[in-house]
Amino acid sequence: MLPAPDYTRERIQQITDRFKGRIHPETAPPDALLVSEPVDRVPYEQAMELPLKPAEIGMELGPPWATHWFRIEATVPASWKGRRVDLLWSSRSEAQLWIDGRAMQGMNELSDGARDDAVLLAEAAGGESLTVHVEQACNALWGVEPGGGGGAGPKFEYHLKRCELGVFDPLAWEIYHDLLVLSQLENEQTAGPSKDMWPSFDRPGDLDKAWGGRLLFELNRFCNVIDEADRDSWPEAHRILKDLLATPNAPFAHELSAVGHAHIDTAWLWPLAETDRKCVRSFSSAVRYMDDYPEYRFACSQAYQYERMAALHPDLFDRICAKVDAGQWIVVGGSYIEPDCNIPSGESLCRQFLYGQRYFQKTFGRRCTEFWNPDVFGYNGQLPQIMRQAGIRRFLTQKLSWNRFNQPLHHTFTWRGIDGSEVFTHFPPADTYNANCHIAQLRRHVAAYKDNGRSNEAYYLFGHGDGGGGPTKTMLEALRRTRDLLGVPRCEQRSSEAFFERIERDARALPTVVGELYFEYHRGTYTTQARTKRGNRKGEWLLHDIEALGAVAHRLAGHAYDRAALDGMWKKLLLNQFHDILPGSSINEVYREAEADYEAIQSTGRPLRDDAARIVAGEGDQPTPVNTLGVDRAEVVGLPDGALAFATAPAYGVGALGSTDDAVVVAEDGETVTLENATLRATLSRDGSLRQLLHKPTGRQTFAAPGNALLLYDDQPTRYDAWDVDPFHLETVRPCPPASSCRVGLRDPLRAEVVFERAIGKASTMVQTVRLDADGKRLEFHTRVGWRESKTLLKAAFPIDASAMNATYEMQFGSVERPTHYNDTYAVAKFEVPAHRWADLSEHGFGAALLTESKYGFATRDNVIHLSLLRSSTLPDPKADRGEHEFTYALYPHAGGWREGGVVAEGLRFNAPLLLTPGAPGPRSFFSVDTPDLVLDTVKLAEDDDALVLRLYECHGARGRATLRVALPFEAACLTDILEDDGEALAADGDAITIDYTPHRLISIKLR
Repeated sequence: MLPAPDYTRERIQQITDRFKGRIHPETAPPDALLVSEPVDRVPYEQAMELPLKPAEIGMELGPPWATHWFRIEATVPASWKGRRVDLLWSSRSEAQLWIDGRAMQGMNELSDGARDDAVLLAEAAGGESLTVHVEQACNALWGVEPGGGGGAGPKFEYHLKRCELGVFDPLAWEIYHDLLVLSQLENEQTAGPSKDMWPSFDRPGDLDKAWGGRLLFELNRFCNVIDEADRDSWPEAHRILKDLLATPNAPFAHELSAVGHAHIDTAWLWPLAETDRKCVRSFSSAVRYMDDYPEYRFACSQAYQYERMAALHPDLFDRICAKVDAGQWIVVGGSYIEPDCNIPSGESLCRQFLYGQRYFQKTFGRRCTEFWNPDVFGYNGQLPQIMRQAGIRRFLTQKLSWNRFNQPLHHTFTWRGIDGSEVFTHFPPADTYNANCHIAQLRRHVAAYKDNGRSNEAYYLFGHGDGGGGPTKTMLEALRRTRDLLGVPRCEQRSSEAFFERIERDARALPTVVGELYFEYHRGTYTTQARTKRGNRKGEWLLHDIEALGAVAHRLAGHAYDRAALDGMWKKLLLNQFHDILPGSSINEVYREAEADYEAIQSTGRPLRDDAARIVAGEGDQPTPVNTLGVDRAEVVGLPDGALAFATAPAYGVGALGSTDDAVVVAEDGETVTLENATLRATLSRDGSLRQLLHKPTGRQTFAAPGNALLLYDDQPTRYDAWDVDPFHLETVRPCPPASSCRVGLRDPLRAEVVFERAIGKASTMVQTVRLDADGKRLEFHTRVGWRESKTLLKAAFPIDASAMNATYEMQFGSVERPTHYNDTYAVAKFEVPAHRWADLSEHGFGAALLTESKYGFATRDNVIHLSLLRSSTLPDPKADRGEHEFTYALYPHAGGWREGGVVAEGLRFNAPLLLTPGAPGPRSFFSVDTPDLVLDTVKLAEDDDALVLRLYECHGARGRATLRVALPFEAACLTDILEDDGEALAADGDAITIDYTPHRLISIKLR
């Protein structure tokens, strides 16, 4: 061999490519190829009734999202007797092969073209007549828009490129895959950019030179020995490859555990109905390949997708169950879908696990031990505790590898939540859940592993994903050849349980990461698709009220607790918390369906809530306030006739209308309008700004400069439009124009309102009503916006006259502090952060909280709290957020810090107005706790019986002993968990239960 390695490599590559073409050396066209007109997604039985017409190779298919059904009639040539016969198909789209009414395999147009064949006959008799069907979808793996919603890309064109039978040559198949693996390994001698890798990286060129030299020499010898036209030369040449592949690894080598994976976004660049078909294509391919590859392990999460397969494709679901029993199909995740972990409430996340684990237990006889959520945009600090209380002790993701400022320090570590709960955590070091089994990527897996000194084990998730697809045979063949091959980590397919058991035994001196895993990317997902986020929040509160009132009404009067209706509503809500729906990163059709789901939740749920409220309120016809919160209430309510009244109600109880000594006073002069009650004096400029807000108990002016400043920003992220708010948007800030009109909209001793109208941006309008109530502790901003901007972000800013290094933000079942400065890259990265009902900036003695009933994007720099109100992205939904919006936010100044100031309770009151129903006024409290440290968050009936389940959380970071009082009869009390398993018995004295609590603890109690 002359010293010309580049020539040699080119020669090897060309022979490899030619052998790929020899895998099907003979082909035969079908006897008849027929096709339907384009139709919608229809089941197989209905498709068999469609009229058909002749089809031709090269014919165009469309329009986008349409479906064509093909009927293929073919005769196997007699000369193919004893050989395998495949269908060879390409429509430059997704497709599904059906045989005898069974979904047998996806025929996806994958990026590597590796699923364009499917076995029809393992051993032909010759002369058989075959009839099969192909369901062709006019969409690609990533929908119908170029660029996958993230930017420019090639236009998708669908046409019938190929349809024929092919006879399979097993030796050509073996030679091709041997060459593919060995040539990729030899290429690791050379430095330079890798090809077709995700994520992209440069090869270091660090393969051992002795081994690399032998590989190149022997592959060149193979080229000399092989005569492609003479099959008699193939066995001798093949032995050269087999000898190379038999070269074992070093005695000590990295152990790569691999598992097949088809990350299927439950909705994203396609609607839910297309997800059903993506599941069929991916899952049927997986179970089909398992027959040929006994070592194949395939992991699949999301109970929702299993439910859909069982309902729509019971035959395929039975095959999946059989593979579960065989140990090849691995059920993972433990959640109903793979949820966003920033926006859903703490109780919603509990229900994700409750519904997921109960489904897996009922269907497969097991609960998952790992939370499998690889593609989610950040993880709140209460997740470890929620996981542990759902029977999960392990966590897998990789998304933080996308961080733009600070890469994670570890791939394997202990994650400790804010309460002290811990879960074993692993980030696959290939930094993808769509790995492709190329040699460069297998080697990068170990080279990039940040914890090689602590562990010799790591996980590798391979297969086409996001739009599904899953592993290909080429990937499986690569893993077969790398089980013990010099220069590559030892690769073996293992279940998640087997992998975690291995790494838990092997890992040493693991580091601990505490608190939230903040994702330094996709910050726009806290704000995009505002109507969806509001629908989710209102749905969460409605379900909260239905369960609490329904449980009390059931105990009081035997009222029917409609479990079926609740189940249906919860599943709709949980489904739309999927990590590309609720964050706002899907196509328009997904949001039309989500809004319909939220409307269905409201239309179904409100009558259930109101019926239960009437029973809880007692017999009578007087207007009676009902409180569904664990805090006492004293506030203004609206009566059915439009009049106002003052109401009081105890925690989780029935109150009464009454009176207050306070009254709101309105004063006007030429430039300002002042609203004042016993606690606050708000001075409003007629241009719409809030000049000042005096907190009378402390004598403190709340603002250092005018508050409620409405600001516009250019919002043109460089990469992911719907997902991102980029840091440079902060440099483009400009104020909204002043209000064009100002009027006093309401003067009443109980409530005063000032209404401002203004233009915003280029084409938008806002009507904002500033409200102050008698005895009110907060100033509210009720807002209606006609939003018609593009690439623009709207925020409201409040410069608080207080100084602190950190602001505090509410999250699920707790709070988190984040910096108000940009002192380091970790602080800079948090220029936009998620929060739930409030964000607070306090110094010793005084502070203020910004409350919200449906917004989640916040930022605090220096002393200014910003609330992101609306975005206007164009990809993947060109209509995102355009239209009419209603939302409310409020400012709540207080004495002391946020704990002493009662911010948690005020945020609850702001989000859940008192209900008013005919009844017998109280006061009557059904549940109460004697400390503000504990929030009684949830009251419900148990899933399997009529026990009461109460869920509390410690909100202040305190520890102590509390008394829970229950004014309903019960015989026994015990601790329970999210899955409602019985735990330690609790001591009760009459209606009082003693509870010991620690910082941020989630406490669930069952009362029988």
